[in-house]
Amino acid sequence: MMGYLYVIGEYPIFFESEFWIIKDNVRSMKRRIVRNTAIAFLFFLSHFFSSLSAQPVQQLFSMAGAHTRNMAKQLGDSSRIPVAMGKDSMVQWADLYDWRSGFFAGNIWFLYEYTKDAQWLKEARRWTAALEPLQFFKDHHDLGFMVYCSYGAGYRLTGDENYKKIIVEAARSLCTRYSEKTKAIKSWNSFRSWTSGTTYHYPVIIDNMMNLELLFFASRVTGDPYFRNVAIAHANTTLKDHFRKDYSAYHVVFYDTVTGKVLARETAQGYAHESAWSRGQAWALYGFTTTYRETKDERYLQQARGIARYLMNHPRLPADNIPFWDYDAGVPGLSPVTKSAGRFNGGRQPSDASAAAIIASALLELSGYVPRKEGAGMVVFAGNILRSLSGPEYLAEPGTNANFLLKHSVGSLAHGGEIDVPLIYADYYFLEALLRWKEKN
Repeated sequence: MMGYLYVIGEYPIFFESEFWIIKDNVRSMKRRIVRNTAIAFLFFLSHFFSSLSAQPVQQLFSMAGAHTRNMAKQLGDSSRIPVAMGKDSMVQWADLYDWRSGFFAGNIWFLYEYTKDAQWLKEARRWTAALEPLQFFKDHHDLGFMVYCSYGAGYRLTGDENYKKIIVEAARSLCTRYSEKTKAIKSWNSFRSWTSGTTYHYPVIIDNMMNLELLFFASRVTGDPYFRNVAIAHANTTLKDHFRKDYSAYHVVFYDTVTGKVLARETAQGYAHESAWSRGQAWALYGFTTTYRETKDERYLQQARGIARYLMNHPRLPADNIPFWDYDAGVPGLSPVTKSAGRFNGGRQPSDASAAAIIASALLELSGYVPRKEGAGMVVFAGNILRSLSGPEYLAEPGTNANFLLKHSVGSLAHGGEIDVPLIYADYYFLEALLRWKEKN
């Protein structure tokens, strides 16, 4: 069933085309004229009605600002970075070397981008400056999250040359984890298999696709093709080794450090090695969408489109379009990894608002690269996610939820941590998706 999405101001409205098809023996041309006239009339009426967003974007950013002010006041100085809510319902914080360290500063940059308020600019600079030592960090792969979500946003909005230098240095640090043997960037230094107990020394996770934007940026501003070449090599290796025929992705691929050959494909945070851990699928969609934007290579676009179809049409997607922590948890025939099996009791699975927010943001960008009808479907799907996330089930009132905006995310069920709690990166991608939604207007 084809539909039409129209957006007026900050309110999206979706109409099913079949509603306007004139029946009996009216000619096709006359049907189109009548239908388009009716749609134009409702286009005018849509000034007054909203059917998709539970909250207008302006109100959502106002709430985000209230949460963020409360959070910053609670933490005091920028050496303590909020990442989640702990078991005591208080904010859990981390230092700058945690993989999530760049998201809070990124949230503040989004607030500044939306409001143009000088006070948010001051706060964004303060929380970003605290991350400066990360440009030399080489101990894991997450510099894209840590540096580009903070300094990248800052450079985009201010043009600060110092920010650019720090991003480029971080790209150099990230490239030290690249190997010509594997043609991939090493994610963690090692990982011990949940099932076999084998310790692997070259794990590459699907999340790593999110670091490539940092490398593309570095090549663009320096003119040095090395960063871009590393990013493309990594994307090609991921394309070749990480995906199943249905476009779902494995979480971790282990490589031989000498030969570069694949040793095993497993999960670290999902239900089973062959299951589809929801946030991993979201990273894949976002990463290949970004890589297509930077390269215009049709292989990456086709991959992103395939992942999008897989996610949008998944038979186990809940009615609110917010995926559970793993699309396949509890599916007969799958052997759960030991750590997940011990914590999954077959009851109601926890939802992952963070995965949903990432998917919405990625689809809103991807919709601009595909044929109009296909893109309209992506926008509608993303809008339905945002409607759910901006409703009372997921959206927290200021002064609650440890001062995070969204409820109901899952960090790592397999590790027994951050299950059904707010997470800083859920807020980050939700705000990014809202800005992208506003741009669609």
